[in-house]
Amino acid sequence: MLKKILIALAIIVIGIQFIPVERTNPPVTKEIDVPVNVLSILKTSCYDCHSNETTWPWYSYIAPVSFIVAGDVNDGRKHLNFSEWDRYDEKKQSKKLEHIAEAVEEGEMPLPKYIFMHKEAELDESKIKIIKDWVNSDGEQDKPVRYEKED
Repeated sequence: MLKKILIALAIIVIGIQFIPVERTNPPVTKEIDVPVNVLSILKTSCYDCHSNETTWPWYSYIAPVSFIVAGDVNDGRKHLNFSEWDRYDEKKQSKKLEHIAEAVEEGEMPLPKYIFMHKEAELDESKIKIIKDWVNSDGEQDKPVRYEKED
């Protein structure tokens, strides 16, 4: 009986490899304009899910993990896409920036399951401060603070 279950499981695992998963990188329409130090952090910790410049790792080609990775990328791009920044009006850009600061400060982003496979994406306090300072200045040092964490 155990042998039949293992054979059935093997057939299922092999069979799901043939289910197509879309792994695309659409064209960049307008990348967000940020200082180099911020861009470095975004590219390392955010761009795989929040841009059209996703690096599709080897495990994104193996089902069922491929379904999860593609779903996370599609969901991430839907909520925030640094490669299509021009599609957001000024008010929406401002809201997106505030959400970025909040999400990194609360440890919601990057997702823990992403950090598990990409240790370099983890944000330490200094990187979080760089992102918050950038958000608060809106790319300019003399702008007023717009985001403050509520206790």
